[in-house]
Amino acid sequence: MDHSFVFSTFVIFTGAAILATVALYTRQSLLVAYMVLGVLMGPSGWKLVPNINVARGIGDVGIIFLLFLVGLDLTPREFFSSLRKTALVTLVFSALFTMIGFAVGYLFSFTLLESLLIGVSLIFSSTIIGLKLLPTLALHHKPIGERMISVLLLQDLLAIGMLLFVHGAQMTGSKLADLGLTVITFPLFLGFAFLIQHYFISKLFARFDRVKEYLFLAALGWCLGLAELSRALGLSAEIGAFLAGVSIAEGPIAVFIADNLKPLRDFCLIMFFFAIGASFDLHYLPVVIIPALFLASLVLLIKPWLFQVLLRWSGEKKNIAREVGVRLGQASEFSLLIAYLAAETSPALIGGKANYLIQAVTILTFVGSSYWVVLRYPTPLALNEKMRVD
Repeated sequence: MDHSFVFSTFVIFTGAAILATVALYTRQSLLVAYMVLGVLMGPSGWKLVPNINVARGIGDVGIIFLLFLVGLDLTPREFFSSLRKTALVTLVFSALFTMIGFAVGYLFSFTLLESLLIGVSLIFSSTIIGLKLLPTLALHHKPIGERMISVLLLQDLLAIGMLLFVHGAQMTGSKLADLGLTVITFPLFLGFAFLIQHYFISKLFARFDRVKEYLFLAALGWCLGLAELSRALGLSAEIGAFLAGVSIAEGPIAVFIADNLKPLRDFCLIMFFFAIGASFDLHYLPVVIIPALFLASLVLLIKPWLFQVLLRWSGEKKNIAREVGVRLGQASEFSLLIAYLAAETSPALIGGKANYLIQAVTILTFVGSSYWVVLRYPTPLALNEKMRVD
């Protein structure tokens, strides 16, 4: 069997086109179609794409581009204002939902550490699902887009702290130092990004503003450069890409860059969702299906409600609080990453059953949340013309 990159790409995109057609005719989410394709064609399915590392790598680039585009739609003033409004809500929500996840994990006889990891991993909401199903117009000076983005960014920072903790679980005395270094590094990195943009990048854009190819190339270089620098500093590539977008959001080329980058982003994100489906080992499904269904139901029901209550408590309007809650009502790609890293670096922290439970819950909530948002709120994927908003 030919498993070359070209063949794998053919299988992924031809299969995605076929399942996307079925999904549209049956009024389902395209994101779910890509994950189902991964399950069918991946290592535990028909094995037409047995090596998913390339798809996963390209998918990671898609996440970086997505966060860069989100940053392009937020000016620095809007960004900092939105962070202030949602910081307390995000922290209180994280504490409460960790306790809920911990209780459910312990109820199903997982160890204390496994229960804690289950609870923590499920506090995060998916940046991909949230922003992919958010109309572009909602990112421009709209409360729903601003609240979602600020919550997701703060969750990314919390996830980085959690990843550092898991990564250092077998080390002694370095975890707190690493976390403290991250707290110090982020504002320094933020200042560096805006200084370089103001004194160097903006001048290059102004000097060669008529050469569109150069503008696109320079913007990609700025995005990927900050992403890699952010990763090297112990943050995440996504945060670096987001700040790269925010730093040039007020410039005249932001709209041009956003329009030209979207096709490349979509190519990478199809790979990302395919890799999620292909990563799940179907042999574990009978073992985790009951707790996964129970926990996924709690995530889909309690998470939106809890976000709504806390946002209303912070003074947000009822309709905005409800919609933000529903759009954030799923697990996250960070949930998968935390479970994977814990299993790889510290097997004493989490066993195979707990690992695949987190994976199953994440995929189930991706499916359930996508359906809920597509059927109820305006989204670029809606079939109903009244609900479809680009």
